[in-house]
Amino acid sequence: MPAPAEEFLTDMLPRQTAAERAIHGGDAGPRTALWSTADPVSLFGAWLPIRTGWADVSEAFRRVAGQFSDSREYRFEVVAAGASGDLAYTIGFEHNTVSVNGEPTTYTLRATHVYRREDGEWKIVHRHADRPPDEPGPAETLTETHSRYGR
Repeated sequence: MPAPAEEFLTDMLPRQTAAERAIHGGDAGPRTALWSTADPVSLFGAWLPIRTGWADVSEAFRRVAGQFSDSREYRFEVVAAGASGDLAYTIGFEHNTVSVNGEPTTYTLRATHVYRREDGEWKIVHRHADRPPDEPGPAETLTETHSRYGR
């Protein structure tokens, strides 16, 4: 992997892993802090309708965090990553063991993130996550709750 990508991953992955563990434990604050508040930002969530604009994206994070608790495992398996100038990306699998609305579950998502460097710090500007085709469906309660927030 080229040096800029290695430097980017060394900086970003530990912070992002900590933020994902926090949101899966019910705390959206660390994930929110990793994101740019400067539009355009977008979220193509695994079980959410598309969200665009910081106000919409940050509200989605608060709602999602309210449904997660008891994060027992979060691991990001990097498949590909790159960085050039002030833009970077990661592609990989997120492996989670967590409770969703009080029900323990384990699942994997495919996740792509796009990052922009702002004032010397990497910020997430886009996330697209979905279930791999061979992965069992999400907990019924997660799907039902998120569908209520559709547009």
